[in-house]
Amino acid sequence: MLKDLFGKKRKFATVPSQQLGKLAVEPKEKEVPEGLMHKCPLCGTIHYSKDLEKNLRVCKGCQHHFPMSAQERVQSILDDGVFVEEFDREMTSANPLGFPGYEEKLEKDRDATSLNEAVVTGEGRIKGTPVILGVMDQRFRMGSMGSVVGEKITRAIERAIERKYPFILFSASGGARMQEGVLSLMQMAKTSAALAVLARERLLFISVLTNPTTGGVSASFASLGDINIAEPGALIGFAGRRIIEQTIRQELPKDFQTSEFLLKHGQLDMVVHRKELRDTLGKLLEMHTVREGV
Repeated sequence: MLKDLFGKKRKFATVPSQQLGKLAVEPKEKEVPEGLMHKCPLCGTIHYSKDLEKNLRVCKGCQHHFPMSAQERVQSILDDGVFVEEFDREMTSANPLGFPGYEEKLEKDRDATSLNEAVVTGEGRIKGTPVILGVMDQRFRMGSMGSVVGEKITRAIERAIERKYPFILFSASGGARMQEGVLSLMQMAKTSAALAVLARERLLFISVLTNPTTGGVSASFASLGDINIAEPGALIGFAGRRIIEQTIRQELPKDFQTSEFLLKHGQLDMVVHRKELRDTLGKLLEMHTVREGV
């Protein structure tokens, strides 16, 4: 056929790559190690993980506060960056309601965080002043409050009463833990009752609310501080925005349930940048500490 006579002929023969043996070179995708970089969810700035850690996990572009682990928080707040004594480290949750898959999820979070529960507690010092400190970690079951979280916080409060020390708690939580049902909800009353005893003993409780502090945690101990502090831009509230809007049939302000909104409406005493938080706590403790001979 004419098509076969005048058609373009290839100048070079093609050989399948598998026939080239060792000469065949296939392109390789560049692999970027997981966790090497982080992108700011607000301004899009890319941060190397090490640089972000040095900056207390605060975006240099827009000052967005990334979540901190409990270990990072302890290191940034306490003198020498460690507890003098850590409390109840070995306490772990059971599965009292037989919730399917709950044990497996707990074990997965233990492996991922090196924590046994969503809160760590202990004794330490801030600018030389001894304190009892609790720090919640949202990486563990989204910081949800189950029986062990409530028990550890209550025991920490009781130790503050026993030792006559101020109590400071960093909250970061999605609320009560649904896998433990009413046993989780009971922790709201238990922790609040312990704080009432702390108040009767005239001991200071500083509550630091971080992003997010919601649900049963915001409706109990997180909002009961003698001084309530929050980090910039933190989400703080009980029910979700959409639920509230559907209930009251009104559109809420854009900054609703942010720390700045709560400060403006008198529900917080101050909003403090993370880089200033240790110094601020040190000054507050100094102001409220009774010195011998004074």
